Amino acid sequence: MSSGNPLFNERAYQQAMNRTESAMTLQGTINKTFFLLLLCVVGGMISWAKAATLAAYMWPITIITAIVGFIIIFGKRMAPVLAPVYAFGEGLTLGVISAAYAAQYQGIVGQAIAITLLVFFIMLFLYKSRIIPVTNGLIIGVTAATGAIALFYLVSLVLMLFGVNVAYFGSNSALSIGINIVICAVAAFNFLLDFHFIDQMTSRVVAPKYMEWYAGFSLIVTLVWLYLEILRLLGRVNSRD
Repeated sequence: MSSGNPLFNERAYQQAMNRTESAMTLQGTINKTFFLLLLCVVGGMISWAKAATLAAYMWPITIITAIVGFIIIFGKRMAPVLAPVYAFGEGLTLGVISAAYAAQYQGIVGQAIAITLLVFFIMLFLYKSRIIPVTNGLIIGVTAATGAIALFYLVSLVLMLFGVNVAYFGSNSALSIGINIVICAVAAFNFLLDFHFIDQMTSRVVAPKYMEWYAGFSLIVTLVWLYLEILRLLGRVNSRD
């Protein structure tokens, strides 16, 4: 069993299993996820209010947040302590980015937040109602697409560090918008796989309680990814008006 979100994999949960601890539950995971989301929002509100000041520190904050994320991935027992730090740091970064978009396009941030949350709950409904069944074919397809997008991001980052311009990130062409929509769709379908995997781990496997924080952290990663892609998409569409 695998998930399109690279932070979710069966080995991660199997390695963490310890039947002497309290068990991971679906409700507990949901609670942790919403708590982390709240911290992310608080961080975003703080950096939004002080965007001009924090803009100069955006790269250090982003790098530190990314390091914390990697520590969580490779040290899952640290998730209860570090996942809140990651969520708050991610919020600080998102606040600065959102403020920059808001300065150019009025109302775009509210639209992006609303669409992101709407997509999240739609995908949750689709999973719960089994309207879109999570089959092995779907898992393989979304996993492959997510990996391809991650590779594209990584290669683009390396190229930009060496001064090479990647047209996609600065373009508002129809092709860029189309690619952006596809990436948003892949991010959205990751929710289906994530819900399925968490459901399997809480109903078929006894995982330790701290994995609720790890799962919440992973879902926040997907939420942030989707929000940024929707924000970018809305920015492109607005720039063509």
